[in-house]
Amino acid sequence: MTEFTGFKYEDLEIGQAHETVHEITADDIQRFAEVSGDFNPLHMSDEYAATTMFEKRIAHGALTASYISGILGNNLPGPGAIFVGLNMRFRRPVYIGDTVTARATVAEKIDRGNRIVLKIECIVDGKRVITGDAEVVAPSREA
Repeated sequence: MTEFTGFKYEDLEIGQAHETVHEITADDIQRFAEVSGDFNPLHMSDEYAATTMFEKRIAHGALTASYISGILGNNLPGPGAIFVGLNMRFRRPVYIGDTVTARATVAEKIDRGNRIVLKIECIVDGKRVITGDAEVVAPSREA
């Protein structure tokens, strides 16, 4: 089996997309808290979260957003891509047990610097929980 080496700038097309699916677990939240240092009780404590507007623990927004980083580095454009910008809006909470579909779609190609802009979104139960755009430098066949 051939190892995927990513898409080169020249091969990317407007509308090209990739998506991944992830189920949020309590273990994911624990591990993300350990890596990020974010132990906000809204994410970590059932008792605390029950007193909030969310009524139960929610996943870190950055955990959900990190699935976009996975797509950019692994799939679209993939290995060799350099993530240079991210603009996003958190629209809804993500709870333990939710299944998140993360999607990135090529929206624009900027020849200068081999940059691409991708529309990004994360969806739970048909509703967008994150929207935005990412800017990436894609590797070139000429490099």
